[in-house]
Amino acid sequence: MDILTIIGVILGFAALIGGNILEGGSWQSLVNGPAALIVFGGTFGAAILQTPKECLRRAVKMFVWVVRPPRAQFQQGIDTVVSWAKVARKEGLLGLENIAETEKDLFFRKGLQLLVDGSEPEVIRHVMETDLLVAEKRDFDAVHFYESMGGYAPTIGIIGAVMGLIHVMRHLTDPAQLGPGIAVAFVATIYGVAFANLLALPVANKLRQCVREQSQFRELIIDGIIAVADGENPRAIEMKLSGYLH
Repeated sequence: MDILTIIGVILGFAALIGGNILEGGSWQSLVNGPAALIVFGGTFGAAILQTPKECLRRAVKMFVWVVRPPRAQFQQGIDTVVSWAKVARKEGLLGLENIAETEKDLFFRKGLQLLVDGSEPEVIRHVMETDLLVAEKRDFDAVHFYESMGGYAPTIGIIGAVMGLIHVMRHLTDPAQLGPGIAVAFVATIYGVAFANLLALPVANKLRQCVREQSQFRELIIDGIIAVADGENPRAIEMKLSGYLH
């Protein structure tokens, strides 16, 4: 679990609530059901409306990466490629067939199978880079779901503020109705801006970083497999791939 993520969320909202209290307000003044319904309901509705079903499903699955990001094991990947190179150097590329059949990672398995089939390095790179780009685009499209919420939330907060002011204007002769109307107006704006800048956009940026890391790890594997296909020395392959560790 990523402790820094939890600390960031707590610190962000603590600063918001703490600042309100220091100014003489109370946390209860920031709780408003109608404003929450307008902002959160409207934001999720708009984001869902623009997102295809498969993309939305992927976005929901990726949300867990915020607290449990998938850590790409670059050193382990290098060690794996070097072990393949040693087998290929000793037994030939056909010696990798058993490894390919038992490999659980589909991306690794495809690369190994291409090696075993004797494909040219250019063909291997083209096929695997295509898989990489497709997976990367799929994940970036899913991340856009959270980015879109970050864009919609402030605007819908303004809509909530306008609705609150309309309510106030209708009850100018009734002082008892003025307070709730004004509260919805200003709290809705706070909800929209806070949700966008303390949750939606940070979540999108963190997921985007996770996707980039996964893509970089796949690039390491591609470079390693191409090096094995070219018959490079395992030690030379290890030195070449060690640049990814930095």
